[in-house]
Amino acid sequence: MIFDVITLFPKMFNAIKEEGVIARGIKKSLLTIDTWQLRDFSDNKHRNIDDAPYGGGAGMVMQVKPIRDCINAIKQKNPDTQVIYLSPQGQKLTHKLALELSKLASITLLCGRYEGVDERVIERDVDREISIGDFVISGGELAAMVVIDAVSRQIEGVLGNQDSLKDSFVDGGLDCPHYTRPEVIDGQIVPKVLLSGHQANIDAWRAQKAKEHTNKKRPDLSNL
Repeated sequence: MIFDVITLFPKMFNAIKEEGVIARGIKKSLLTIDTWQLRDFSDNKHRNIDDAPYGGGAGMVMQVKPIRDCINAIKQKNPDTQVIYLSPQGQKLTHKLALELSKLASITLLCGRYEGVDERVIERDVDREISIGDFVISGGELAAMVVIDAVSRQIEGVLGNQDSLKDSFVDGGLDCPHYTRPEVIDGQIVPKVLLSGHQANIDAWRAQKAKEHTNKKRPDLSNL
């Protein structure tokens, strides 16, 4: 999977490129993350990529030309890339969507800033908009990292043993509770069934607890 990220802050992505699951995926040559500094596509000496909005109002708007030129440069390298704009107006990121995106060979993530991007970019150059939730953050970079992580987990080999197959939301609900050593701590005891070695009973217990977790913590999922 190739991720191309259009951003004003490329260094923000060093964290996921150098640490954790994503870094391991890169080392295994299962993932590639290339960042593109949008200011490199500015056509003025000040490297500006934004301007005041038509109609007035607070904030600035990211201009069409630098973004379009950057996308075209990426498409010279990856012609079939799907361009995704991280936006609070987009389709909400879900497990199902992450799984769908993991089947692609190349994704370009456009990180907005300020008041967002010129609408003409969304109309002509963006394939889809994605939101990570009903709230606003300062820019698309953090949202892009969430998308990269959520999608990468679904790619075979990234996690090593496909632990993502047991994640919350895979079957529509939440995951079961988990325990590790010590067996007893501060009076709290690990459920006996997990120590029994009887795998069928353990699987049944986990399935039941997953349902109980879902009903208690996310009843909205129980009705799906």
